[in-house]
Amino acid sequence: MRERRGFFAAGAPEVFRVFLVLGLTSFGGPVAHFVIFRREFVERRAWVGEAEFGHLLALSQFLPGPGSSKLGFVLGLLRAGWPGAIAAFVGFTLPSALLLFGFAALLPRLSGVAGVAALHGLKLVALCVVGYGLIGMFRSLCPDAPRRALALGAAVIMLALGHAWAQLLVVGLGAVGGVLACRGLKAGFEGDFVLPYGARTGALLLTTFALMVLCLPLAAGLPPGLVRYGAAFFRSGALVFGGGHVVLPLWQEALVAPGWIAPADFLAGYGAAQAVPGPMFALAAYLGASLPGAGGGLAGALVALCATFLPGFLLMAGVLPFWRTVAAHPVAARAIAGVSAAVVGLLAAALYDPVWISAVHAPSDLVIAALGFALLARWRVSAVLVVLFCAGASVALALL
Repeated sequence: MRERRGFFAAGAPEVFRVFLVLGLTSFGGPVAHFVIFRREFVERRAWVGEAEFGHLLALSQFLPGPGSSKLGFVLGLLRAGWPGAIAAFVGFTLPSALLLFGFAALLPRLSGVAGVAALHGLKLVALCVVGYGLIGMFRSLCPDAPRRALALGAAVIMLALGHAWAQLLVVGLGAVGGVLACRGLKAGFEGDFVLPYGARTGALLLTTFALMVLCLPLAAGLPPGLVRYGAAFFRSGALVFGGGHVVLPLWQEALVAPGWIAPADFLAGYGAAQAVPGPMFALAAYLGASLPGAGGGLAGALVALCATFLPGFLLMAGVLPFWRTVAAHPVAARAIAGVSAAVVGLLAAALYDPVWISAVHAPSDLVIAALGFALLARWRVSAVLVVLFCAGASVALALL
């Protein structure tokens, strides 16, 4: 791939302004973000062509990490080099991270009947959004019987094993299953990427990722603090495939199971994340700020954010110089299809545990969740309105 230098740093302010606007206005989760990005960067601004965007989108889905944030990071990279990549990340993530950091500061003050009921309503929001996201992903990523079977098998394995590490197993089996079962798919590569670096830098980025993963067990033996917390968020970012919903069991295993964050606070933050624009993975700012001791607060939020997004960025930028060769191979196309189907199964398992188990305690909860789901699926209302409805209905019932 060609290299181009010189003008890159000068474009970083433009990249920041564009992504800041998107970070303030892009509601709806990663699927909606992909549509917005295509309209903004292919149709309106022509930063990349249709073929390039399609390959970047496929790569963002195939590699672990926050999908829309990885795509935005690379679009900034292609537009303005490394400064542009950082500008895209900061601009797109900053609004939601600040809002969720503020929610973490507000949460301890939400006491009494109304406060507890409002937090429970946010759990019901999580149930609505995950269910709605599951249906959309199933339709688009499991269009045939083999991929539906892979999704079902992934869900069964996750529910049977009940551990976050099983995600890696499920994704691996999905790739193998896709190679074996999706033989009708075609592969090819069109277009080109103009990168500010070559294959040597790509290999260095991939090596850095591998070394950091190998060091994770060492951090697990440290006492609770910023280093250990950062390692937990890095591990989650390195293992999660799919949207923000799929990271739930990983974060639950890493943060709730050790007792660092209460289960109710965890799901309340997830519900609040549905009301803010930008990437859902910015929830890491809330979770980091909620950690105990000196490892929480602002320092915890910053470490959690950087550690969550870093693995996906390293992998995305590292693989790009080699993607032409990989994407042209038919086996790779089938593996990507299998991984995508497995992600649907992971989301289905997360819908039941922990979302359903933690949110639905009475028939009234089910009614509120069903109405919230109808608002999303049938009337296509904003996620903000669903948050207001679920929280308001929960408070109203509690005060009756």
